Amino acid sequence: MKTVAIIQARLASTRLPGKVLLDLGGKTILQHVYDRTLAAEVFDDVVIATSDDSDDDSIAEYCKEHCMHCVRGSHNDVLDRYFAAAKESHADVVVRITADCPLIDPDVTRQAVEMYQSKEFDYVSNVIERTYPDGLDVEVFGFDILKQVHEEATLPSEREHVTPFIHGHPERFTLGCIKQNTDQTMYRFTVDEPRDLKFLRALHLHLREGFTTADVFEVLRENPSLMHINEDIATNEGMQKSYEEDAKFLEGNV
Repeated sequence: MKTVAIIQARLASTRLPGKVLLDLGGKTILQHVYDRTLAAEVFDDVVIATSDDSDDDSIAEYCKEHCMHCVRGSHNDVLDRYFAAAKESHADVVVRITADCPLIDPDVTRQAVEMYQSKEFDYVSNVIERTYPDGLDVEVFGFDILKQVHEEATLPSEREHVTPFIHGHPERFTLGCIKQNTDQTMYRFTVDEPRDLKFLRALHLHLREGFTTADVFEVLRENPSLMHINEDIATNEGMQKSYEEDAKFLEGNV
């Protein structure tokens, strides 16, 4: 059974253009995500799924230069892009990761994959009932589930964000959740805006290669002022915009 991590990445961003190829502590954000995904040591392949727009040629070129497996597909229909990447890489198990999460935790990723491998669930993640910081997101599901979703999902939110169709049909899919006892949802480790990048660059000044999430929290305990840099940024703004597109789509199909 082939387990493949698919990292979605594109340069278009209204709030922080080109963010995945920006520098963070001497490496691109994309390189951080790729390296920390590999560090989970549970994958047969790690694929960068970018769009076929000319704007994302730089991502494809970067992947070629750094020997990363890259698959290109639809810009807005990210679900179709995932399906194409999964087919090309002959994935049996797909792990969804986004390229704006440079602190992604290899241990949490491994835990999610291992829970899925228990064969108790069709889908495993830490995003339905959140206890982890925004930016440690991981989702695991089988290719057969991805195929069903690809064939049936119609709403803009379902096509752009890949897994809402699964979340919305708990009567069809068994959903497993990775949770921890401590609620850390007040922490923001993702990169959407310039202040997020400022926060992460300041944080990285205190971290060494191979750092753990425990190391991150130690830095934040010793430097609490860092938390103020991006603490008031709204989360899931992209999903909210997709829901607004859903409403327009449904109105047009009445």
